[in-house]
Amino acid sequence: MEWMVWTVPTAVFFSVIAAMLVGMTAWEVVSPSVERKGFLPIATTRGDRLFIGLLSAAYIHLGVVGFTPLSIWLALAASVLWLLVLLRWG
Repeated sequence: MEWMVWTVPTAVFFSVIAAMLVGMTAWEVVSPSVERKGFLPIATTRGDRLFIGLLSAAYIHLGVVGFTPLSIWLALAASVLWLLVLLRWG
């Protein structure tokens, strides 16, 4: 995969996503979730909130890389914080 430039933040980002998907799958098998209503305008399950959070994380990273001179580590921190808020109260 020489055509891709894998940096440490990129590798960490995708590794965490893979770990979250494996963890959420195991959690869903052990304890199936029920829909609930949080601050999101729709009733969601844990998997729905994870999916919304992963999409949000992608947009946060694209926004930081494309429109600001900020560090990608800051985007990673913002994505993790947003995902935790979304999973807990979303």
